[in-house]
Amino acid sequence: MEEEKRQRDEEMVARQGPRVYRLAFAQLRSKADAEDVFQEVFLRYVEKEPAFESQEHEKAWFLRVTLNCCRNVWRAPWHKRHVPLDESLPFETRDQWGLHQELLKLPPKYRVVLHLFYWEDLPAAEIGRITGAKPAAVRQRLKRARAMMKEILEEEGLQNV
Repeated sequence: MEEEKRQRDEEMVARQGPRVYRLAFAQLRSKADAEDVFQEVFLRYVEKEPAFESQEHEKAWFLRVTLNCCRNVWRAPWHKRHVPLDESLPFETRDQWGLHQELLKLPPKYRVVLHLFYWEDLPAAEIGRITGAKPAAVRQRLKRARAMMKEILEEEGLQNV
């Protein structure tokens, strides 16, 4: 029985781990903080043992908990320090790394909707449920974020990325 639970937990880490780490890193910009959030998210999973209705519900739960843990890190008084970025990142290509660097220039509320929309392939309604915003607000943030990104990319001469 204990062995089955351990195996299920390991499968969940393998399935949701990359998504959790990618979002945590995108939000916190620190490998160490992203690893801390990763551990916290899966600790909460093991402690709460949530029952998921579907794969989408599972995905949404992990994304929501990850965002909540990231917010807790931002609120922590010790988080005022700055840590340089490490180049060994969870991106498949240098273009993705470059795009991520430009994405970091956006305010967090715009960065998170772009990340969830493009990297996690979520619709606006689901992003709204995860972030606590109305779908119309998510669509507006996406529109503004795209405009900001276009401006940033044009300034950098990277509009074809």
